[in-house]
Amino acid sequence: MKSIQVVKALAALAQESRLAVYRLLVTRGPEGLSAGVIGAKLGIAPATLSFHLKELANAGLVTALTQGRYVIYSANLDLMNELLGFLTDNCCGGNPCSPVAACKPSRALKKQPVKTGN
Repeated sequence: MKSIQVVKALAALAQESRLAVYRLLVTRGPEGLSAGVIGAKLGIAPATLSFHLKELANAGLVTALTQGRYVIYSANLDLMNELLGFLTDNCCGGNPCSPVAACKPSRALKKQPVKTGN
């Protein structure tokens, strides 16, 4: 996966409504949902939802399939798997990680409590 594709996908998801739409579509799998159902479930107005779906489709994160009068949107899980692979490609320095210990910050990197007051 090229860096420009990663940036487009992450930028598309870096908005609360688009992230909610994508997460909803993931739960539906390949059968997807129509725009009307997505809007009703998430309380997003049609014009706003259309804009968000266009952004997600532009980034390749959703696909649109016309079925009669409806357009059915589905999450592009293959692209998301590529994106996750890209982001975790060098996890643990390229060495196999155990699921329990994978990518945990070392003790030295943990945030220290912030002291407030005088």
